[in-house]
Amino acid sequence: MADRLVCRECHRVQDSSITEEDACQACGSTSLTEDWAGYVIIAHPEQSEIASEMEVTEPGQYALKVR
Repeated sequence: MADRLVCRECHRVQDSSITEEDACQACGSTSLTEDWAGYVIIAHPEQSEIASEMEVTEPGQYALKVR
């Protein structure tokens, strides 16, 4: 999983087919990195305290720490 890219802006974990030259599938940012730690899957952001803390409004896979 560590070889997957994460968006520095929204912390969303990208599909394995995405490269560093591509844009984030969620927010469109081109700032992607392989340097991240922690992983959370948010299914119901409207009911999740973690989603609230991370300011996540869409279900998906997110990195907890992005460098």
